[in-house]
Amino acid sequence: MRRTLLPTLLLLLSTSVFAQSVEEQIQTQIKKIDAGIPVVSIEKAPIPGMYEVELGSGEVLYTDEKGEFFLLGNLYQLSDAEGFVSLTEKKQNAQREKEMAALDDSDLVVYPAQGTEKASVFVFTDVDCPYCRKLHDEVPKLQAQGVTVKYLAFPRQGPGSPVHKKMESIWCAEDRNAAMDQSKQGKSVASATCENPVIDQYMLGQKAGVTGTPAIVTAQGKLIPGYMPASRLIELIKADS
Repeated sequence: MRRTLLPTLLLLLSTSVFAQSVEEQIQTQIKKIDAGIPVVSIEKAPIPGMYEVELGSGEVLYTDEKGEFFLLGNLYQLSDAEGFVSLTEKKQNAQREKEMAALDDSDLVVYPAQGTEKASVFVFTDVDCPYCRKLHDEVPKLQAQGVTVKYLAFPRQGPGSPVHKKMESIWCAEDRNAAMDQSKQGKSVASATCENPVIDQYMLGQKAGVTGTPAIVTAQGKLIPGYMPASRLIELIKADS
């Protein structure tokens, strides 16, 4: 009886060690590229023999079990059920959904839905961006359709820029919504300073894949870059729900 079980136990043990050694091997190889690259997770990819690596930057890459070959880009799957689907985008959507869910409304500029909330969107905005102002004009239409709009700061010129200072003043204003409305109308806002999340939100936007503003993220983590009229945005929100 013992002779029968021993090979099975050894096989299970060797498999466990191998799985662990693969992760460590890939980690070691990535550190050779750049010791500062943060690795969030390493999991088996849908392709046999390949592994999916999630980085702290929000990027997803693929590698073999030795960490010798790397692929950075979208991995697609063709299936009868869903058609041609980006598995990489699905992974990134899940990352963004988790990040957005962790946000505290007290750190955002929130325009609540009228009546019962049917959906919410997160908008990375720059108050000097013309298309951000155009989208802001659409906010009342979104509210009227039961959509809550939650603004995050994304000063495109980066930390220390004039627009960064403007956005700090908005986040430090006694009435953030009024200050946001004024700034979106091209009016000046009283200078104010306080402990604020502007830089943290800017960094979060970079991690989420934001490269320009406005950048809209649905509650399900889908990234919608650029301006979009309320009617079209509501259609996409419904399709994503």
